[in-house]
Amino acid sequence: MYRNDGFRELDREESLRRLATATVGRVVHTRQALPSVLPVNFALDHGGVLLRTSAASELVRAVDGEVVAFEADAVDGAAHSGWSVVVTGTASVVTDPAEHQRLTRTGPASWVPWPQEVFLRIAPQRVTGRELVGGRSAYGIRLPLPSPEADVPARAEDAEEGTD
Repeated sequence: MYRNDGFRELDREESLRRLATATVGRVVHTRQALPSVLPVNFALDHGGVLLRTSAASELVRAVDGEVVAFEADAVDGAAHSGWSVVVTGTASVVTDPAEHQRLTRTGPASWVPWPQEVFLRIAPQRVTGRELVGGRSAYGIRLPLPSPEADVPARAEDAEEGTD
C-alpha cells in the first residue's frame, strides 16, 4: 500500500482478531466459471473459517476441495471508517466424526437448520486486512463530512437554472 492512502495494512494476527468480532461474512467461489458471492454466518476455529450448512447444499458441492476467498468487514458509513479482512484458502468438508461431534456443540449455529448438516472449513493460506482511517484523504488531511444540504438547492429557481 502507498503511504498516506487512507488505509492501514493489518498484519495476520490483527486481521484474525478483527475477523473474530464479525458475525457475517461472504464466501467467494466459482460457479459455472463465474465469480459467486454468498453471505454466511461463520466462526473461527483452530485458525480456520468454519461454516455450517446443509449437506445437500450447492455451496458444499461448489467449494469442497477448492480454493475460495472469504471476506468479512465492519464499516461505519457516517464516520467513513472501517476494516476488511480476506482469507484465501482451500475449503473442505469436515469428515472426521469426532471433529463433527465437537463442532456440533461448539461451531456456528445454522440460521436455517437442516436434517443433515456439514461443516466447511477454510484453511487460511493467505490472510490480509486493511483498515480505513475515518475521514482522511489520500494526503492524510481530515476532510469534513459532506452536508446533506450540499446537493439541495436553496430555492426552486436555483434548481431550474442548471437544466436546459
